[in-house]
Amino acid sequence: MKGRFIIDLAGLPDEGKGFSGVLPKEIFDLPEGDAQAVGPLEYDVWAQRFGSELLLTGSLSAPFEFTCVRSLHPFIQTIRLEGSAVSVEIEKEGDIDATEALREEILINFPVDPRCEDGDIPQQCEIDPRYLSVDKPVDPALPTPPRVGSDDRWSALDNLKDLKDQP
Repeated sequence: MKGRFIIDLAGLPDEGKGFSGVLPKEIFDLPEGDAQAVGPLEYDVWAQRFGSELLLTGSLSAPFEFTCVRSLHPFIQTIRLEGSAVSVEIEKEGDIDATEALREEILINFPVDPRCEDGDIPQQCEIDPRYLSVDKPVDPALPTPPRVGSDDRWSALDNLKDLKDQP
């Protein structure tokens, strides 16, 4: 099966065996608008069986395009995991497909708040001033537009603010 990481348990020595290779970026299959893989998942792991568990230890890496949370610009960052340990439960004898386990190990190590300064080619990570509302002068000529689908009944409360200063 092309594009999968299959381990034959019958051919796996008791002391374990090393595997290295590349899995296509399509295995990530992330939704549009999320980070996207821009290259393959590379692995160099040692596989060893312990009872009903297959333990994979070694290194994993895959490059992704993220959107910076500060500047909103796209950037490339490679997720590199050295000394990774992935456990795969053995449900039946035969071949074990460890592709999904390696995929998940990469995905759970995504940055929580991706910043372009942490990319493979670090960029200056500055907030676009258009998105800042702090310390901006108030322009009374620009009314605040109502939000789409907002409840107009709440605007009646704005009229009450003038009444609090009356005796």
